[in-house]
Amino acid sequence: MRILVTGGAGFIGSHLCGRLLREGHEVICLDNFFTGSKRNIARLFDNPGFELIRHDITEPILLEVDRVYNLACPASPIHYQYNPVKTIKTSVMGAINMLGLAKRVRARILQASTSEVYGDPQVHPQSEEYWGNVNPIGIRSCYDEGKRVAETLMMDYHRQNGVDIRIIRIFNTYGPRMAVNDGRVVSNFIVQALRGEDITVYGEGMQTRSFCYVDDLVEGMIRMMECEGFTGPVNLGNPTETTILEFARRIVALTGSKSRIVFNELPDDDPKQRQPDISQAKEKLGWQPQVDVETGLKKTIDYFASLLAEG
Repeated sequence: MRILVTGGAGFIGSHLCGRLLREGHEVICLDNFFTGSKRNIARLFDNPGFELIRHDITEPILLEVDRVYNLACPASPIHYQYNPVKTIKTSVMGAINMLGLAKRVRARILQASTSEVYGDPQVHPQSEEYWGNVNPIGIRSCYDEGKRVAETLMMDYHRQNGVDIRIIRIFNTYGPRMAVNDGRVVSNFIVQALRGEDITVYGEGMQTRSFCYVDDLVEGMIRMMECEGFTGPVNLGNPTETTILEFARRIVALTGSKSRIVFNELPDDDPKQRQPDISQAKEKLGWQPQVDVETGLKKTIDYFASLLAEG
């Protein structure tokens, strides 16, 4: 098949592009390189089935494809709060443009949504039936509400125009090719530990997250895309929950770092708990994470260590 991956030069997108090429598909990677990097996809340039287009999905584009994976959108608070208007435009106008493309060429389209649609959840763990607790005027809302509107658009194009859609809600994902400066927990802690700097924990570190290795996520994405008769949304994440403080201590131990753990003020609207209920993914897709956190973290630490060694 010919497959379009928007945000294909990003952390998750580049892993997806590589996997799709290994499966024998033609892949068009579309990225505006705001947070994506050519370094992430450099190994794919020699593959005759790979094509790169520099484009911003807030502008329409005409392409002939069979599948669309819509991943384009900055996903870390540092990046999505840098230009919040552009962030929400990417989610909303980007979804409209990609749905228009999918409708025109009768392609199946998968929307990469997020656990952030649940906001600061009052239900734990979070299942797809939960509608969320999002602050629509908070500093994170450009991302949270943008993704919620993208889900709305997907469902409305499906109901009104018969577009073949899939929606996944991605929980915290980590692995090689995360950006050094993306400000997320895994990259922050590993880079600080490898540099021997203080490890910054927000609040008392009692807030929880669940971390899914990128290869597991990509497997879930592909299974969802090729699943017949199920639009989703479906949670894709690792149900193993850990406090941020425990996670920081684990990274100190794995890196052998002398870093101290220090505590800073908790940012506004930071979710207190985040854990996916993956019952639907197990039932409908036969999917659950296979890579344990220790194995995934070692691979991620090795990646960042080689990156920092290059200077």
